[in-house]
Order: sequence, then structure tokens, then C-alpha cells
Amino acid sequence: MSQEKLQSLLVSLLEKVLRGALRVSDEALKQVQTCLLEEPKEKSFGDISSPCALKLASFLKRPPRQIAQEIVSSLNAEISAGELKNLIEKIDIAGAGFINFHLSKEYFHSHLKEIHNSKDFFSFPEKGSQNLLIEFVSANPTGPLSVAHGRQAAVGDVLAGILRFLGYKVTREYYLNDEGNQINILGKSIALRLKELQGERIDFPEDHYQGEYIIDLAKELLDAPEDCREYGVRRILEIIRKELEDFGVSFDSWYSQAVLQKSGKIEQVIADLREKGFVYDQEGAVWFSSTKFGDDKDRVIIKSDGSYTYLAPDIAYHQDKFNRGFNRLINLWGPDHHGYIPRMKAAVRALGKDASSLNVIIVQLASLFREGKAVSMSTRKGEYVTLRQVLDEVGSDAARFFFLMRRTDSHLDFDLELAKKQSAQNPVYYVQYSYARICNILANSNAGLEAVKEADLSLLKETEEIALLKALHGFKQSLRIVEVQLDPYNLTVYLQELAESFHRFYDKHRVLVEDSKLRDARLSLILGCKEVLASGFGLLGIKAPEKM
Repeated sequence: MSQEKLQSLLVSLLEKVLRGALRVSDEALKQVQTCLLEEPKEKSFGDISSPCALKLASFLKRPPRQIAQEIVSSLNAEISAGELKNLIEKIDIAGAGFINFHLSKEYFHSHLKEIHNSKDFFSFPEKGSQNLLIEFVSANPTGPLSVAHGRQAAVGDVLAGILRFLGYKVTREYYLNDEGNQINILGKSIALRLKELQGERIDFPEDHYQGEYIIDLAKELLDAPEDCREYGVRRILEIIRKELEDFGVSFDSWYSQAVLQKSGKIEQVIADLREKGFVYDQEGAVWFSSTKFGDDKDRVIIKSDGSYTYLAPDIAYHQDKFNRGFNRLINLWGPDHHGYIPRMKAAVRALGKDASSLNVIIVQLASLFREGKAVSMSTRKGEYVTLRQVLDEVGSDAARFFFLMRRTDSHLDFDLELAKKQSAQNPVYYVQYSYARICNILANSNAGLEAVKEADLSLLKETEEIALLKALHGFKQSLRIVEVQLDPYNLTVYLQELAESFHRFYDKHRVLVEDSKLRDARLSLILGCKEVLASGFGLLGIKAPEKM
């Protein structure tokens, strides 16, 4: 039986018991329907948990544990007479009233069979009403990508891939801020370095771009003079595209602010907001009434000198996203943009959309460490550690995995030396080695894989075998957590736990034993592990090596 069907049956049973034996009203049931089942916080609490007794205590005016006892009593009677009879081993109550379901060995055996034989296990039905646009990285084309941009790239790319895997229609977009003051400074920086190379003595401004890459760009212009601003943007964009390509990150769309500026869409959205009464003039500037939508103060969108603030094109850009048919927007921003969220939420509401249609994910910064010491991320010359340098040192697989090993909203310490180690201490090596080890066992077994898939799984009785079966069961749940939290971090945690379960099993039990039936059962088990690992690696964008 599939996880989806099992959970659906459990939800139906719980609703039946709550309506019948406990006479829970429709209003009370509606309050708990979204949290009838959840993953237990600890493995000792079973395989599936329900907090419904705690949620209903205030409605029923009774102690939650007493409510839980009645629910369990009714559930046991229902289960003993239904199709879940052999799939639920027991139900118990923990703490103040959590109801914990312990699934049977038979259920986990059937789940492994599904991994092997169901064409639908590694796919999900399309969510037709969900058309998502994920905008991420979006670094100004004024220099190579930094380590911070690298983390944003990994998070955005993997999140987009997982959501697409779960059935969403997903578009990856890079917002190209290819005009404005920073772009003008880039052009001036290159022009000044070019004059230096031509022999002029230049007092280089401190607020201009100081990095060596500016000198390199100026050198390229010595023999083929071009507009420094246009050349700089074009060449840096080429560098960024190549860095992302080597990092395994691609975009469906590159959206140019310069094109937006010339389109008339900024003027149009300001006119529309003015007509709705959300834009007004004051002190020579044009203001957006963002306080009407929960912001702490109104915001200037056109300054007194007639130039736009950052907010004006951003409102037009988000309006254009909705006009292109996207009904859910996900933006990945750096921590310096945290204060920008309320004004963009206000803008979305002013455009007539629900604030929940925009999700902003703050991707915290990453610090590099080597031999326990922090690596300086910048110098007085304006140089900084680039994504390219990290890729050259540790490779794309380690970089992607390490960037995702902490929650997105938590600061990340990236240990460069650890990322290069070929040992169990290195998380990415550890999970990839488990896959390679499985491939080696299967290659040496000389067993037909189709026969292995039909092995007698009732022979899997050892503690480590059951633990590995349960670990395989956690794959889809790990993806659902990513879906809810909009954070791919949980998949790296799951893959490490799965690899650990495999290694514990392998260290204690031989797979290629003389007993052919037990051998085939264990081969079936590790084949399932291989298939799940391969799917997880694919979602992370890392290789599944058959040899290491």
C-alpha cells in the first residue's frame, strides 16, 4: 500500500471516529483537519502521530489524554475489521495525549515493493492550479558571483527542482538589474582602469569597484575599444552565466530591468495605483501608501529629481509576474533585504493579490573556514571569495551539498577542508559512498534484479533491516517538509540519515550470504536504498557515483 493511500485511510478513520464515537462538531473538526497526522518528533513515538486529542481538548472541555484513549479504543475496533488490519502493529498514547501509530513489518515490506514496482513512486500528480515563479540569485552584473550568491543559487535551484518533482509547474527566473547607479559606477571603474593602463595617472575613487577583475576587463578593451559600461555588463553577465552553468544551475528566464524600464510598465503600474488611491504627491516626490497594507511607513517611488527608487520597478516587475500567469511568487533574497519584505507584501496587496501569493525566503550568509580558521571574505582592494574559487577547490557536488546543510534562515559555516575529505566525516562523501558501495554489492551478486524485486521480504527481521526499511519510508515525507517550509535543507538531513541506516545495516550483516532467499531479500532492500538515494541525488543536483 502506498504512503498516500495509508495516510488517506487513517485520516478517514480518524474523521469517522471523531464524528461518531466522540460526536465532534463539524466546526471543531474543521479546526483540526489540517493537522490530523504528522511525523513524530522522535522515532520511539511511532511512525505516524496525531495531535488531534490535544487540539480538541478546548472544544470538548475534557483532558486530552482522556479524549485520546477514547479515540484509540474506537480506532482499534475499526482497524481490526478493515483493510489496515495487518498494516498497523499497534496504537499507543504518549505525553499529554499524542496518538502514535506503529506500522507493521508487512507495511514496510509492501512499501519496498512499491519502490521497486510502482512507476508512480518517484512521481507526483500535477498540481494544476499552482503556477510558481521562483526568482533567485539576481546578482547585479557588476562582478563575479560571491559565496553568498552561491548559497542562494543552490537553495533556489534545488527548491525549484523539488517543487517541480512534487507536481508544481515551476519557472526559474533571474532578475537582471542591468541599469542604474551601480551599473554606471561599473562603467566608470572600467574606464578609469583603462586610462591607467594607457599611462594616465588616476586617483581611483574609493566608492568604485576595486577588484582585479575590473583591471582584467580594462585590459580586454585596450585593443578593441567599446563603451565601458555596456562591455562590462555583457562580459560580467557571461562570467555569471558560466559560473552558474558549472554549478549545475540553469534559468528558464532572464528578466532585464533595462527592458522593463523602456517598456512603459513602470509608468503604467504607478498610474494604476494612483487611480486606486494608493499613490500621492508630497514634497515634490511621489509616494506609495504602503501603510494602508501593513507597512510601517509610506514609501517614495519617484524622488524629487524624477528618478525612480528601487521600489517602483520592483512593483512593476511583480505586476508583470502576475500578468504572465503566475499565481504564486517565491523570491530568494539576502539578509540585507529583510526590511524590504513588508513594502513588497504591501505592493502585492495594492495590486489586488493576496499577500500569501508572495513568499520571500531570506537566505543567510555563509562563512568559509579552513583548518578551523575563518577565511577572509574580502580585502581592502575590494576582492572577495567567489563562487568560482569554491567550485575550483571543492567541486560542484560538495559545494551544493554543503550550501544546503543548514536551514536557509541560519548562518552557514562552510568547512573547505572537510568538503574535500574522502572519509565518513564528510557528509557528501558519506552519502555518495553508500550509493557506490551498494552498486558494488549488486554488481558482485550476479543476481537478476527483477527476481530480487520479487524476493520474500518477510525474511527481513533484523533490527538494522527494519530500521533501513523505515528510513526508506521517510523519503516522501522529507520532500513534503521541504514543500511546507520552502527549504531544501531537510532533504540533505534525510539522505544522511538514510546513508547512516544503510551503513549500520551493512556493518552488521552480510548481504551475499549462502542462503539464496535471504540474500535476495537483502539485495532487494539495498536496491530500494539505491533507488531512493539516486532520486535524492538527482533532486540535489549531485552525482550518483557507482565507484569511489
